[in-house]
Amino acid sequence: MARKNRRHVTPRPDGTWAVQAPGSKRASSVHRTQKEAEAVAKDLVRKADGGEVRIHGLDGKIRDSDTVPPANDPNPPKDTKH
Repeated sequence: MARKNRRHVTPRPDGTWAVQAPGSKRASSVHRTQKEAEAVAKDLVRKADGGEVRIHGLDGKIRDSDTVPPANDPNPPKDTKH
């Protein structure tokens, strides 16, 4: 089984946002905005053959999770068009 590639975008006490692999003690990178950190996290995951990016809110709870291609989305959206 292939190793899962994941990154988390989390807030830091100083108001910046960190991109971090699960279980690592240090951030891969630190950014001024959540949007910048999310873009870098998705780029890192995309370059590593896809995976998951988990975006945390200011409260630290996961508020969104995105599957980055070419990884398979475990919960693809249902097509509601007729």
